Amino acid sequence: MKVLAILEHQNGRLHRMSWETLAAAFEIGSEVEAAVLGFGIGALVDEVATKKTTRVYAVEHALLENYTADGYTAAIEALVRKTQPDLVLLPHTYQTRDFAPKLAARFERALISDVVAARVDGKSPVLVRQFFQGKLNGDICLEGTGPHFVSLQAGAWRADALESGSAIVETFTPELRPSQIRQTPEPPFRESARAVDLTAAEIIVSVGRGIGDKDKIPVVEDLAKALGAELAASRPICDAGWLPMERQVGSSGQTVAPKMYVAVGISGAIQHLVGMKGSKTIVAINKDANAPIFEVADYGIVGDLFEVVPALADAIRKAKA
Repeated sequence: MKVLAILEHQNGRLHRMSWETLAAAFEIGSEVEAAVLGFGIGALVDEVATKKTTRVYAVEHALLENYTADGYTAAIEALVRKTQPDLVLLPHTYQTRDFAPKLAARFERALISDVVAARVDGKSPVLVRQFFQGKLNGDICLEGTGPHFVSLQAGAWRADALESGSAIVETFTPELRPSQIRQTPEPPFRESARAVDLTAAEIIVSVGRGIGDKDKIPVVEDLAKALGAELAASRPICDAGWLPMERQVGSSGQTVAPKMYVAVGISGAIQHLVGMKGSKTIVAINKDANAPIFEVADYGIVGDLFEVVPALADAIRKAKA
């Protein structure tokens, strides 16, 4: 199966989810190509070419220097018609959500959005998408000839699975006219101004209802400081106003994939798990040995967090000294 991965970038850097999209392409496809859109994107294309892809397309045009839905739709449509992939993968970002449904409609297809897993059943991939805030998983079987268009949930694939290589770089210049662009380029959409971007954190310590009281949160905050981690929380903590909403992880908060995620007093409701299951290493601390969080944890400590967390923070400081 031939897969084309569309990679996103901002401020001269490839989006973290672009690497995850490329990792998914390798898991699903037998032939993988990638594309970067913009103008003056040589350095970004060269960076992608260091991964084990068949070919990397530099889709360059002056009208692609700033993102517009019309420009990106027209350019990717032209590339897809030229390359004839079976599957087109995109990161499930605000930008993708803006143009990808229209792109899929150009091929009389629907966009299959926010996919969390995939497996190959015979020759056709079966995609997994969650419903009802992650309570149910549904299999989506692709039928007919491609191209099919799919966006991937943040953290569903790990970028560290990518292998190094040397890909062919090919410049593709789409035929674009100013009259095709109906929008005036604007700054990229941001949900809100945040004091902290949890998606950029390498280590996160997250606190849940097991903490019991707002005044006891400093116990967990001390562990975060010892680890050099960002402090996060499950929804009940933020709903109660014990921590700002910008620190919420889960289906209605931020989706994160740090190198290490420490869940303290978090039972592991599915709404929380969908926001952190892409973490490379998950450590759970909970007094309930049957808590669902232990099903996804790499390491688990069953015990009273008010005994475990201070002892762990002290041990970390001694190890660093």
